[in-house]
Amino acid sequence: MTSRHELKILPGTPYPMGVSLTNDGKVNFAAALHTREECGVLLYLHAAGKPVRIPFTEKNRIGNIYCMQAEGLEDTKFQYNFYAGEEIITDPYADVIYGNERWGRQTDPKLRGGFSRHTYDWENDAPLMTPLSETILYLVHPRGFTRHASSGVEHKGTFAGIVEKIPYLKELGITAIELMPSYEFLELEKPECREMSMEDAVNHYRDLPAGEEEAPRINYWGYKKGYYFAPKMSYSSSDCPAEEFKDMVKKLHQNGIEVIMQFYFPVDVKRAYILEVIKYWVFSCHVDGFHLLGVHIPTALLATEPMLGNTKLFYTDFSCDEIYDNSDIPAYKNLAVYNDDFMYAVRHFLKSDEGSLLPALGSLRKNPRQTGVINYVTNYSGFTLADLVSYDRKHNEDNGEENRDGENYNVSWNCGFEGRTRKKSVQELRGRQMKNAMLLLLTSQGTPMIVSGDEFGFSHGGNNNPYCQDNGVSWLNWRLQETNQEFFSFVKQAIAYRKKHPVLHRPDELAMMDYIACGYPDLSYHGEEAWKLKADNLSRQAGLMYCGCYAKTDRKNDDNFIYIAYNMHWEEHDFALPSLPAGLKWTRVLDTAAKENGVQDENGKTAAVKGRSVQILESREKTEKEKQKAGRKKK
Repeated sequence: MTSRHELKILPGTPYPMGVSLTNDGKVNFAAALHTREECGVLLYLHAAGKPVRIPFTEKNRIGNIYCMQAEGLEDTKFQYNFYAGEEIITDPYADVIYGNERWGRQTDPKLRGGFSRHTYDWENDAPLMTPLSETILYLVHPRGFTRHASSGVEHKGTFAGIVEKIPYLKELGITAIELMPSYEFLELEKPECREMSMEDAVNHYRDLPAGEEEAPRINYWGYKKGYYFAPKMSYSSSDCPAEEFKDMVKKLHQNGIEVIMQFYFPVDVKRAYILEVIKYWVFSCHVDGFHLLGVHIPTALLATEPMLGNTKLFYTDFSCDEIYDNSDIPAYKNLAVYNDDFMYAVRHFLKSDEGSLLPALGSLRKNPRQTGVINYVTNYSGFTLADLVSYDRKHNEDNGEENRDGENYNVSWNCGFEGRTRKKSVQELRGRQMKNAMLLLLTSQGTPMIVSGDEFGFSHGGNNNPYCQDNGVSWLNWRLQETNQEFFSFVKQAIAYRKKHPVLHRPDELAMMDYIACGYPDLSYHGEEAWKLKADNLSRQAGLMYCGCYAKTDRKNDDNFIYIAYNMHWEEHDFALPSLPAGLKWTRVLDTAAKENGVQDENGKTAAVKGRSVQILESREKTEKEKQKAGRKKK
């Protein structure tokens, strides 16, 4: 066993930070320690006993970074911390964190850094660089996705469990998964002191037995400061989380699926450190992109970093003037705005609110030149899709905060009954509204994001803030895939339809002009009369025609003409169908009011669309008999 006396301490290098291996096999330690007291490394060479204490000296200091190299640790598996006086500091650059291996067990674990020294065979893995216009994004909680007994995987609640679900992701049509926080964080925490009135405080603590503290609570989501270089140990089925995470990324890439990671950075996290974190996960773990959460994120710094030019970056907004010169259009559009604008516009339209038509149409078309947009109807916070059509009010009592937590402004509608019901008419309306929501999302020009479980009607039971629910409230119940098979099949069909027709996901924003002189604009609005849209505050229906001449399906052939009739009014409406070029006819392919979807020809002039439903029609070649009949009519 290595001891302090067997180690040879040499001058170190200040970069990279944390622990690294030099080319000649020495172990380099580098830490920014702002102290006038003695500081150094605590080296844990075995599970029990005192650590080896190795002090830094001023000769080991470069700027504010203390660094040294240790010879004699080449074949030793060790853990470590830094110390500054009496303070013990767990390395914020450690790529392995020990002490919190088992989920939800310790409120004050004794953490130690670790070092993942082995090399990894990426097998020629390379970034997929799927264009934002071709991306289908799928939000996943790494634990809750497969933790439920019904998931059918061997390694439940882990990165390996996600790998086992790759066939499902491909069946659904997903091109990228977005992982909720997957870096190491302390999920079991003591309740933070929250602001209360005097009366609330008295009632709160009166209910606790004498001398007893409030029980610790699980932070299931993980939106808190963490150890950003280390994959979460309890999300790994092995004792090598870094390797398991890389395995997951590599196997997803082999199946054409990108990996986007969420990172939450509080205001006290330094901008330079954020850049280091992001670069690390791109270089070392081949991550394809990041959804950045928090305030004061250095978006311009990240967006102009050359190493991240092929990396997707999502945030609430970007200052393009600081990123691009002279309104330049990026060769690879990797930035995307990720906020709630689309969600609220579509929810208002979905529930037939007055004045909701034009905001919804603007959201369906939005696709800026320099950034993409991420569109969603639901997100990790707020109602699931099933709950959006089942509850008017939040029901967060199980969170232990007397239903005061969570968003009050949900723009939801229970379809006539609050919560679960056996009433057939309500169930049918809810099912149709869920289909409407999915079609609104999947026919928008931005990048659609689906929350895992929404595709088969998963419910949180009306809880719109299940941040502390590490149980069946949040774990996906995969039995619903069979229970709601008809809806699941519809979602798969809608995703496949979007992917098949590039005119529905153009890389550039539609101009609503005939700029190629084909006789039709790329996008046009219609109503009960062709080419005329009634768009006053009381209007709740519109027909959108996409001209397939503006998109190629295989670089040669034009896409179909596509007409989408959105009728969010509670009454049926006839939509006048625009005339097509000679030899083509309108054919209905999707209808949210139909129990079974199949191809059905229209009469060529109108489409009857039931209340609160969406229809998609596309152009098809007429048969020879139909062409002859049309010719006789002209004569």
